[in-house]
Amino acid sequence: MADNDQAVQTASSRPGLLDKFFEITHRGSTIKQEIRGGIVAFVAMAYIVVLNPLILGGSQDIAGDSLDFAQLTAVTGLVAGVITILFGVVARLPFGLAAGLGMNSFLAVSVVQEVTWADAMGLVVINGVIIVLLGATGIRTAIFNAVPHALKIAITVGIGLFIAFIGFVNAGFVTRTPAGPPVQLGQDGSIGSLPTLVFVFALVLIGILVARRIPGGILIGIIVATIAAIIIQAFAKLGTVGDPVNPDPLGWNLSAPEFPKQVIALPDFGLIGAFDLVGGFQHIGVLAATMLVFTLVFTNFFDAMGSMTGLARSAGLQTEDGMFPRIRGAFIVEGLGAVFGGGASASSNTVFVDSAAGIAEGARTGLAACITGVLFLLSMFFSPLIAVIPMEAGAAALVVVGAMMVTQIREIDMTDFRTSLPVFLTMVTMPLTYSIANGIGVGFISWALIHAMSNRARQVHWLLWVVSAGFVLYFVRGPISAILGA
Repeated sequence: MADNDQAVQTASSRPGLLDKFFEITHRGSTIKQEIRGGIVAFVAMAYIVVLNPLILGGSQDIAGDSLDFAQLTAVTGLVAGVITILFGVVARLPFGLAAGLGMNSFLAVSVVQEVTWADAMGLVVINGVIIVLLGATGIRTAIFNAVPHALKIAITVGIGLFIAFIGFVNAGFVTRTPAGPPVQLGQDGSIGSLPTLVFVFALVLIGILVARRIPGGILIGIIVATIAAIIIQAFAKLGTVGDPVNPDPLGWNLSAPEFPKQVIALPDFGLIGAFDLVGGFQHIGVLAATMLVFTLVFTNFFDAMGSMTGLARSAGLQTEDGMFPRIRGAFIVEGLGAVFGGGASASSNTVFVDSAAGIAEGARTGLAACITGVLFLLSMFFSPLIAVIPMEAGAAALVVVGAMMVTQIREIDMTDFRTSLPVFLTMVTMPLTYSIANGIGVGFISWALIHAMSNRARQVHWLLWVVSAGFVLYFVRGPISAILGA
């Protein structure tokens, strides 16, 4: 009888198929923890469902055409959902993917001033195919291995500073100045808006909950802050900062937190397939179009590499040599995010640093990514309800997560200036230029030059020299494009 009880107990303690596939127990997590982390990651990323259509839909191309907002909302959720689930199943990492803010801004501000939207999305697809090939052939992994350990940690810390800065800016806690210093506190040096106070409230609340190790602290903080914002809006009737008709400088950053008149909306997938692979080369020439593709590849390649490095380290999945599980599969699927995003006119989809919110909540496996992906797919139908969450509430979570990531600086030996200067430049360039890729490039170039000029050239991997040379071209692409167009 005792043997039977022991057998039943042993069988019940065995991990199920889901646990085995995602290695949930092996990574010190639970299914409940993964679900919670996936939900938190989605909440932190949900603003992209609204923000991506605003960025892409707000610019006319060279032909005077623009993309439809409702269609953009549908494809943004669709591509993010599909690629995040695929990433979770293949790479089995707790990273969410969605339309990259750097890439969509570059397309809206620069690329479509030279080509049509269909041409631009065709270039994004080509960029994705190149990224996939680099991942499948192992070239991307080789470049990853060539990066010194100190720079990998610096990338993580820099991303932490970057997402914290994004949070401050999104909340209106930090704003541009009309003249003088580039940024300032709030409005004219003061915190004078109710939405920014909601951010401060959310930041303090989440900070307390996380410090006290309350399960679901980040998600609880976001929900409570959203409820507070809805109550405030019901009485204050604030507008939005970016309203094209009546902008309210003291209003909400993205959308006012009000209960929508319509909760469910059927998605319109009319933009799927609306791309042209050769149009860009025909309209502006092979050399100019190639320079655009080069810029897209570099931005996509190193933004994603930096994000994955930082997130893997935050999740405790990075090994001593800086690697993480299923790295080749992760690189390939991330490249497919660009292919799918361009093919659906949603812009290139890449790993989102905002996923760190889910990791901070306990996500450690691809199951969390699958949960995030499913929620993105549901967002296609519930986009009016998602828009209720104010950006100010999600911004507070980003600042808290940024603080968590910055603590890893303690693992860098800063006593050698050959290390400390490139590390410092990597960390500060990311938030100050609003680009992960820029920070990586400055770090690579300074590391190679300083070591070479101080009799340490042999310590620089030859691939780091190659990539640094590529970054030099990347940083001077503007003058090169001007010369080619002259």
